[in-house]
Amino acid sequence: MVVSNKKRNVILSILFFLPVAFIITMLLSKDNYNPLDVVKTNIVELPENNDSIQLKDHITILSFLGKKPNENSIAALNLKELIYDNNKGFKRFQVVVLLPYEAKVEAEKLLKEIRSYEDLRFWHMVYTDDATIKRVFNSLKSDTQLDENLASNSVYIIDKDKNQRGRLDDRTKKEIENNSAVYALYDYDCIEVAELKNKMAAEDMRVLFKEYRDKRKGNFEDSNKRRVKDLKQTDE
Repeated sequence: MVVSNKKRNVILSILFFLPVAFIITMLLSKDNYNPLDVVKTNIVELPENNDSIQLKDHITILSFLGKKPNENSIAALNLKELIYDNNKGFKRFQVVVLLPYEAKVEAEKLLKEIRSYEDLRFWHMVYTDDATIKRVFNSLKSDTQLDENLASNSVYIIDKDKNQRGRLDDRTKKEIENNSAVYALYDYDCIEVAELKNKMAAEDMRVLFKEYRDKRKGNFEDSNKRRVKDLKQTDE
């Protein structure tokens, strides 16, 4: 009976202190996160369109589905389910798909297929000419190219100031420990579910939204200023 009581007390102690430890850790770390890196500035603004959709003042996921969007339906569906559905409630969030004029009929059919009776108010199809699509794409930092149909499986995060966000160092902890060469993550492959789900959705978008929440509250301090402050404290 004594042993049983001891086990029970140990278990109760663990159950009590674990949440407390978690909360303390969160409080200590909440102001020390690193904002999502700016990998490219001055992304070309979207062309004029009937709905006045623009990049400025929005957090945008920019996609290129090309002249034959049905051929990229898997990428579109993954983007909708893993990114759009999880973020559509955030202020100023939008998904923008830039397409050639000739893709409009096929693109509208694809939109109906992925709608599934859900709210797609923040999912926008913007149609323009081929040259404009190339101009916008070429203003991005990317490891990929548009194919002959002006399509790509990759999507891009653009912040409210038309800066492209991503990771300047995408190495894993093990790669860092092994001093592996630095490599970046400029875009997110919608065919690679793990990348879309684990990197973009679970980490990068959350960090970006937190940055803007902190800016609204006046609590945001970018990493460069924080490093300068830490160096001054060290010198003292």
